[in-house]
Amino acid sequence: MSHIKACLFDLDGVIVDTAIYHYQAWKRLANELGFDFTEHDNEQLKGVSRTRSLEIILELGGVTQTEAEKEELADRKNKWYVEMIGKMRPDEILPGAKEFVQACRNAGIKTALGSASKNSMMILDKIGMTDLFDAIVDGNKVTKAKPDPEVFLKGAEELGVQPVDCVVFEDAIAGVEAAKAGGMKAVGIGEPAVLKQADIVLPGLSAMTVDKLNEL
Repeated sequence: MSHIKACLFDLDGVIVDTAIYHYQAWKRLANELGFDFTEHDNEQLKGVSRTRSLEIILELGGVTQTEAEKEELADRKNKWYVEMIGKMRPDEILPGAKEFVQACRNAGIKTALGSASKNSMMILDKIGMTDLFDAIVDGNKVTKAKPDPEVFLKGAEELGVQPVDCVVFEDAIAGVEAAKAGGMKAVGIGEPAVLKQADIVLPGLSAMTVDKLNEL
């Protein structure tokens, strides 16, 4: 039997993919400012803060704004993003995610969400997965961003489990680094060439089983 007592999940890119909504909101902002923002341009925003993302977009459009105007634009983008995720549905859960979280629970393994997003609760509510997590640690509970392990350490603490008995599921380099910094095992969701520090890398949770936890 596995010594793994808890599984902690990042939300975005692991359970759901809200990147498309960030992109659509940024694109709308660029269009309103009079220029286009393509999916190719969007690659530059991967893992970048909202403030820096806005600066990149303004540079692309050759637009100069005051700090106050930038703040207003970032707020406008966020408002549109929140409106979009407010319409999310259960069929937007990534393949195998709900089934694997449920399988962990059935096997007596505790589950937690560890996400920097302040909108986690709303998203979980919309996709009908709130009840599948014993603890939810999001941007409203933590101050330090990944790769700082705070979000996962707080999750382990809320579950009453030692970090060494936890596995983290992450799609971002900073998230995998946060898991390792916290003394946890890390399963990367994505490309092995990118998530080099993860213990194993899978294309998605549909490729994960409770038995595979025992191999970590």
